[in-house]
Amino acid sequence: MNSKGLSGGIYKPLSPEGIDTIHNASLTILEKTGFAYESGLDATIEMLANAGATIDREMKRIRFPRELILEAIVKAPSQVILYSRDGKNDLDLTEDKVHLGTGGAAVKILDMETGLPRSSTLQDLYDLGRLVDRLDHIHFFLRPCIPTDIPEADYDVNMFYACLKATGKHVMSGVNDEAGLHRIIDMAAILAGGKAQLQAKPFISVITSFAISPLKLCTQSTRIMQACNRQRIPVALSAAPMSGSTSPMTMAGTLAQLHAEQLAGITICQLTQPGAPLLYGGIPGMANMATMGYSGGGVECGMMNAAIHQLAAHIEVPNYNSAGLTDAKLPDAQAGWEKAMTILLGAMSGSNYMHHSAGMLESMLTVAPEQFVIDDEIIGMACKVLKGIEVDADHLALEVIDTVGPAGNFMMSPHTMQYMRSEYFQGNGVTDRKSRHQWDQGGSRDARERATAIARKILTAEEKSYIPTDLDHALQKKFNILL
Repeated sequence: MNSKGLSGGIYKPLSPEGIDTIHNASLTILEKTGFAYESGLDATIEMLANAGATIDREMKRIRFPRELILEAIVKAPSQVILYSRDGKNDLDLTEDKVHLGTGGAAVKILDMETGLPRSSTLQDLYDLGRLVDRLDHIHFFLRPCIPTDIPEADYDVNMFYACLKATGKHVMSGVNDEAGLHRIIDMAAILAGGKAQLQAKPFISVITSFAISPLKLCTQSTRIMQACNRQRIPVALSAAPMSGSTSPMTMAGTLAQLHAEQLAGITICQLTQPGAPLLYGGIPGMANMATMGYSGGGVECGMMNAAIHQLAAHIEVPNYNSAGLTDAKLPDAQAGWEKAMTILLGAMSGSNYMHHSAGMLESMLTVAPEQFVIDDEIIGMACKVLKGIEVDADHLALEVIDTVGPAGNFMMSPHTMQYMRSEYFQGNGVTDRKSRHQWDQGGSRDARERATAIARKILTAEEKSYIPTDLDHALQKKFNILL
């Protein structure tokens, strides 16, 4: 089943009136409350002042007239295409087209041999890329873990190198600084055949966490965001407030604040480079009020992230958001129900680019290879829902019913043979539908054990490098490659 780019728009937690109310509330927030900013953004502040924003330099506060916001958002593209290296996994982000993939910045991984958590490494990142490359329902590869075993100065270029070598799917990640960004663009341009070719079909994109919720510009991330705008590299405007902690306790309040943060980010991008490709990057979350930590598995996360697509669609900008998070510490039943609920809600909403949808555990702190396999199955099932039920003469099967007749049997009908593998979701093999006797004979393995076996089979197969040998030598010579 081709699960990429199916249309959602089935689930809409916000009414049309609710969308208008939140949008207008967000414009009021930007006019009245405004945005704070860190030091080091002099050029950005001057640009905003020249465009009509009111700057209180003593209080370090920016107030955005709504006319400035409304003029800027119409310049943002309503369609963004994130290209793939293999040409088979391009992502057309527009309207209600749905794509789900990996994400996060986990610092731990569950070791497949011991089942215990350990620090994640550059090799782990590469291996997870190879795994995702073979899982058909995971549509893109956003760096899911941090390589904790390499120097910070070498992090950006090595992380992108490992991802681009491992998979032909689109690669996205954050970067540490502008110098790292320029090295990444240089590396990608070598692989693309030149910077113009990269800009025409960008197979990399960058997460820019420009907003520190609530309502404050981060200097480093804002500068990286603007550098990407100038280079025509697509950016996801990531902002991730937690209700009850860095945003109001209520869902509507959190969405109003987050929408305001997104409108401010889009305005800065379009003033920097009109038409710059970007994704509305709202990731509303919840604080665990008992621990004040992040709680990613609540059904309300699914509801709010579905609403994000509605708010992005209201201003005709494709969106990036979150699904598939869980507070579970290992691939267990809790992980299953929390992931399935938010993935299904996000897919049914029509969200364009849902990261975190595969592999994540422990509120984004941990990944597990076997969890990617399980989540590939969940994503495939959610996308099957989007396909709906096809109704035409052949699927209605009136002639077949008449031929088999009352008290007959359809088991050996040619019509059954024709549709038995296409009408119903087949999966990747992790779901068990055998009899108990067959299951016992197979070792009585649970879902985690089956998923581990599938992951191990993929990772022990012959490696395929997506970086040609001659270009690999050039990259090794130009950059300090550590993989």
